[in-house]
Amino acid sequence: MKANKKTVFDTVTDVLFWIAGTFLYSLSVQVFVAPNALAAGGVTGIATTINYLFPVIPTGVLIFACNIPLFIISWIVFGKNFILRTIIATAMNSVFMDIIPQFIPAYEGEKLICALFGGILCGIGLGLVFRHGATTGGMDIATRLVRLKLPHISTGTMTLVLDFCVILFAGLCFKSVDSILYSVIVVFMSGKAMDSVIAGMGHGRMLMIVSVHPEEITKDITNETGRGVSVLPVQGGFTGEEKKMLLCVVRAHEVAKVRKIVKRYDEHPFIIITESSEVLGLGFKDHNETL
Repeated sequence: MKANKKTVFDTVTDVLFWIAGTFLYSLSVQVFVAPNALAAGGVTGIATTINYLFPVIPTGVLIFACNIPLFIISWIVFGKNFILRTIIATAMNSVFMDIIPQFIPAYEGEKLICALFGGILCGIGLGLVFRHGATTGGMDIATRLVRLKLPHISTGTMTLVLDFCVILFAGLCFKSVDSILYSVIVVFMSGKAMDSVIAGMGHGRMLMIVSVHPEEITKDITNETGRGVSVLPVQGGFTGEEKKMLLCVVRAHEVAKVRKIVKRYDEHPFIIITESSEVLGLGFKDHNETL
């Protein structure tokens, strides 16, 4: 019974985030991007460009129609669970695309503002949908397909590359170099915002600590932060002395606490702190979370 309740809760949560994400994405496109002859990238960018050339065809209808071939490919590669989620999210996106212009007026001010706010909202919306196990179709599906072979490339970066091809096409149709340049800002900001939302709770800091008091420091880090610590044997390259290095990953706000613990036992420790763009495991992102 608990498992069923959890499944229902998770499903409802996912749907709510799909609604929020597709709304923000559609808002970005129909209020800031498309009315100012800019391209959002992906199938949406292609659809808004076609709508610009042939206004009689609604943008939402174009988006869903262009995605049908990709739905078929996704069914084969990712399975029906993924594609059903994507069809639902894409349908939501298509509906919002055609409804929003009827209630919210387009912003036709400074193009730089349109590009910045349009890109940020676009990335946040896509990130929310991605993080909860679906996509809005189009280039999102292409991105997942490419990442199967190149998993080391972030979702935002991959989307940025594919979208750049789309904005070149849009710029030619708009017959404007300015549209291409401002559209680059849109997709760049979108990629960065998307990466931030998707990584979200997966961000962390990795600390490598070499100290003469590894046991005491390990115990206090574990007790006071709840984080695990790995102890690795190391050897000083200059002195040849055998030492131990502590390796732990914490949230950004926990770095100061760890440094304070180390300082408690060692006045001259050797510490390397690096940023981890994604951390999988207990206390961070679940291994089974779909991106």
